[in-house]
Amino acid sequence: MNQIDLNGRTVAITGGARGIGYAVAERALRSGASVSLWDVDAQRLEQSRAELAPLGNVSTATVDITREESVDDAVKRTVEQHGSLDVLINSAGITGGNGTTWELAPDVWRRVIDVNLVGTYLTCRAVVPQMLKQGYGRIVNISSVAGKEGNPNASHYSASKAAVIGLTKSLGKELATKNILVNAVTPAAAKTEILASMTQQHIDYMLSKIPMNRLLLPEEAASLILWLSSEDCAFSTGAVFDISGGRTTY
Repeated sequence: MNQIDLNGRTVAITGGARGIGYAVAERALRSGASVSLWDVDAQRLEQSRAELAPLGNVSTATVDITREESVDDAVKRTVEQHGSLDVLINSAGITGGNGTTWELAPDVWRRVIDVNLVGTYLTCRAVVPQMLKQGYGRIVNISSVAGKEGNPNASHYSASKAAVIGLTKSLGKELATKNILVNAVTPAAAKTEILASMTQQHIDYMLSKIPMNRLLLPEEAASLILWLSSEDCAFSTGAVFDISGGRTTY
């Protein structure tokens, strides 16, 4: 494993208690960063903190990213505990299950948009002022290949992830001269617990689209995400980085 230099940086990770977020936390700690795990699941958050603590400085915040006051409080606590907030990884997200557009219930559709898009907006909104104050920042938003292609039977998820790409491009341009870089990654289906919320038929569909013929590993996603979180990433912003095993090479 090559070394990514994150020494002295504080990395906040939404959805950090599991999946890709957890893999990012582990790699960040091994790269010299302090980490703040943000997640809505308090019990899993404590379990993950205990597992990661031997690797370095880890704090937690129980956060509902759809609630402005909850996000604002997490930013305040993170800065108080770590002295800075240099990197934000927006990894929290839900799939909302599978169904055709006309069969998906409006409340389910809205909930996916609320978590995946509005939650990403609220965390960016809360973190950027701190990064402006510091004169430095990196934000990485986890979108999806579904945001590029639009998966059938997942219009809510696809639409939310496409919107995250649009948000990333806008925010990246707004901050382009501020030494705060904002980028997105578009993973194919990853080998995480989120698969449990999908039908086997949908999982098989996604797998059939990947030329490498396998699922993405969380640690593979973490490698790209944390390079984008480092000072080595210096001239890319508002960009979308593919990590789909060859599915979407655009």
